[in-house]
Amino acid sequence: MEKDPGVVLATERYGSAESWKYLCKDGVMERRRDGSEGESRGNSVIGVFKSVFLPQGYPESVSGDYLQYQFWDTVQAFSSSLSGTLATQASLRGVGVGNQEATVAAATVTWLLRDGTGMLGRILFAWRKGSKLDSEAKKWRLFADILNDIAMFMEILAPYFPAFFTLIVCTAGIFKSIVGVAGGATRAALTVHQARRDNMADISAKDGSQETLVNLAGLLVSLILIPLVTDNPVLTLSLFFLFTVLHLFANYKAVRSVVMETFNEARLSIVLQQYLRDERILNPLEANQREPVFLEFGKAVPIKLGVRLQEIVQSPDELSLALKGNDRPYLLGIRNGCVCVCLGPEASVHDEIRAMCQAVWLSSMLSPKESTCSSPKQQSHWEMVHESHKLMDTIFSPFLRGVEAAGWDIKRTLLDWNEWRFEWKTKTS
Repeated sequence: MEKDPGVVLATERYGSAESWKYLCKDGVMERRRDGSEGESRGNSVIGVFKSVFLPQGYPESVSGDYLQYQFWDTVQAFSSSLSGTLATQASLRGVGVGNQEATVAAATVTWLLRDGTGMLGRILFAWRKGSKLDSEAKKWRLFADILNDIAMFMEILAPYFPAFFTLIVCTAGIFKSIVGVAGGATRAALTVHQARRDNMADISAKDGSQETLVNLAGLLVSLILIPLVTDNPVLTLSLFFLFTVLHLFANYKAVRSVVMETFNEARLSIVLQQYLRDERILNPLEANQREPVFLEFGKAVPIKLGVRLQEIVQSPDELSLALKGNDRPYLLGIRNGCVCVCLGPEASVHDEIRAMCQAVWLSSMLSPKESTCSSPKQQSHWEMVHESHKLMDTIFSPFLRGVEAAGWDIKRTLLDWNEWRFEWKTKTS
């Protein structure tokens, strides 16, 4: 005969985890876990693991790409930890650990020079490239890890070139300082993307716990590796290249798995070009899969955002041309092979997106590939700017509605605007 469980008064659930029932039996309220006992025990173990290593409220509190990114990030961190062990061993041997002729003073000077040059490199890189790390987080994240592998390779080779040891380790120190800035800053940008409940601190803290666990596992494996690779350069280099290949592959998969819903220059360009071809709006997943993740050096027609007015117009006549047919709080112009955009102080986010769309169209029309396919009649730069205004008057409103419906966040952007803002006194139609 089955035992009467009682009347269910209420149920409760912790996030998307296990649920509980409140039962009334013989006038007494009792709390009981849903599911069988074996299931409950398994859920309890998983629940402890989640609470230790995953943000509270997972998976609802994070972006949909969180788990895939963290998996590949864990793989790359593990392989980087092992490569770092090999590099550290080589650096210690290079400064004289185990060598009776080496002096403490010489080793200390080498270490201080390495750290000092690294500090200077950190400051200079943050000054020159700090504003780019938000808009191009994926590219700089991958760049940082490639540079880190190069730095470790230099440290491994340094002991075999004793005459240049200090120069090599100082150069590697500069590279590693750049890695520290770029890696830390882009990780913060990705944390902002992953946080769905303004829980950046919790995500960052749990990421630290995951990294600590991975480094602990790497430490245990390193204890096995060190006796094997000592005084064996062939095995050291072989293992280093193996770990480096795994590290780079995992990093590529990690940045490829990120699906950002905000526009930067690359994503907006991809979505706009597709819309101009067939009026189809790409969703964030499709656009992110097409987004390049390697840094591009020397674009054919670069775009400069938030420039000074004199970079667009250099006479009152040119200002009149720039204002012709334009009732928006920004100006566009083409100067020295660059598409330049001046922004007014009252410009909204939608104005920024529209200005960027025009700049992308102008850049594509000026590119050598498009120029060879265009009609024989050559337009002046100002005619092209005026044509871009007319094009945006026609397509921008439906385009903006389409991207919002496709899941893009148009309340903010990751476009790389400089801080110059301008106001003009008169407008010419």
